[in-house]
Amino acid sequence: MPRFSATIYKLGINPVVDPPTDMLEIVFRQAGKSKGPIPVRGKLNGAAFKQTLVKFRGEWRLYVNGPMLKDSRSKVGDTAKIDFEYDPEPRDVAMPGQLSVALRKDKTARSEFEKLSPSRRNEILRYLTSLKTEASVEKNVRRVISHLRGEPTDAQYAMMRRSKDGS
Repeated sequence: MPRFSATIYKLGINPVVDPPTDMLEIVFRQAGKSKGPIPVRGKLNGAAFKQTLVKFRGEWRLYVNGPMLKDSRSKVGDTAKIDFEYDPEPRDVAMPGQLSVALRKDKTARSEFEKLSPSRRNEILRYLTSLKTEASVEKNVRRVISHLRGEPTDAQYAMMRRSKDGS
């Protein structure tokens, strides 16, 4: 994998690096595309990571999340050694069994879930799979189903937004 050095800086509240054009061209060839999010894998100061290369404000960015900073012992302002390549491995998130059962039982909720963008569905699935207890999963599955049915819920979470306007 080709390597480059870049300073980690904040764009808004998010740490990022701007990969050089020659690195981008390599990844575009590997991925067979130069539009849309591109999954990549690599190393930041020797620490392995999986991330997504995205275009934001007209420039390609590699966002550096908390685990990447921690694992690489890096911080904003550091110059980091980075190498990455296209990652062809699927990034699908498994659906928790409780949500699968609930969606099978409720056609309205299932229909609304299928209307969500793939990134929104994955956001919900990632959230539910991150929960530690069965009780938390069950409670949040009920919230998701209620929200998908258009019913009021006891809490409004980012994972439950239906569209960019928050409705």
